[in-house]
Amino acid sequence: MKEALNIKKILITLFIFAFGLLFLSPFFWMLSASFKPEAEVFRYPVQWIPETWHAVENYKKVWFGTHPPFYHYYWNSIKVVILTTMTSIIVSSLAAYSFAKLNFKGKDILFLIVLATFMVPSQSLFVPQFILFRWMNLYDTHLALILLHSFSVLGTFMLRQFFLGILNDYLDSGKMDGAGHLRIFTHIALPMVLPAIATYGILRFIWTWNDYQMPLIFLHSIDLYTLQLGIRQFADENGQIYSLQMAAAVLAVVPLLIVFLIAQKQVIEGIQLGGVKG
Repeated sequence: MKEALNIKKILITLFIFAFGLLFLSPFFWMLSASFKPEAEVFRYPVQWIPETWHAVENYKKVWFGTHPPFYHYYWNSIKVVILTTMTSIIVSSLAAYSFAKLNFKGKDILFLIVLATFMVPSQSLFVPQFILFRWMNLYDTHLALILLHSFSVLGTFMLRQFFLGILNDYLDSGKMDGAGHLRIFTHIALPMVLPAIATYGILRFIWTWNDYQMPLIFLHSIDLYTLQLGIRQFADENGQIYSLQMAAAVLAVVPLLIVFLIAQKQVIEGIQLGGVKG
């Protein structure tokens, strides 16, 4: 029975591994195409390992071959994403802690109102947001993008669930020592939900990094374009040169992989804590 069970596990593992490779094949093709000269990109059958390596030439053309250069879009995205992620974590964690651990009049009703805004389609808010930011002279600025993503209903709800899991005894001990709510939040509650905050931070980073819609609406100057708009601008300038477009796409994916590899331990811990709470 044990041998049959082990064989079954091995077969299931191999099937899942093969299925995973199938899903990753577009990424492998993109990576391979970014190393090839244009003439070899669509050669059939697919050559996963290029015969002629043009990696340096392709990536050099992408990085320096546009005006403004591609690294300028990169810097714009990094600036917007880091500031947005930090601001959103601060705002969402403070709101989540307030809804979870503070007692004030109308707390439950206010929380329901916050959750209700999650049902409002984001597309229906474009016109009033556009009018508001034009009136505030924030149109065509990176600050507009940062403010638009500073508050997240999903982040507030997710972090609130983790703050609810903290025993009040820990917070009461801080009150007995004379600590205020801000000190209790920063020194007691916040360290206990770091895996959840790391998970939300990575999600916020990915959402903001991949965002195409908001920069398209609220940015006009090419010098302010984020990476997603920069890739479109690069494609318009270079035509249907797929080897260069794939190199640009690889450069856009690299920061996401780096962030996940650095914070994967916290993400796994956050998933495990969520599973235990569920």
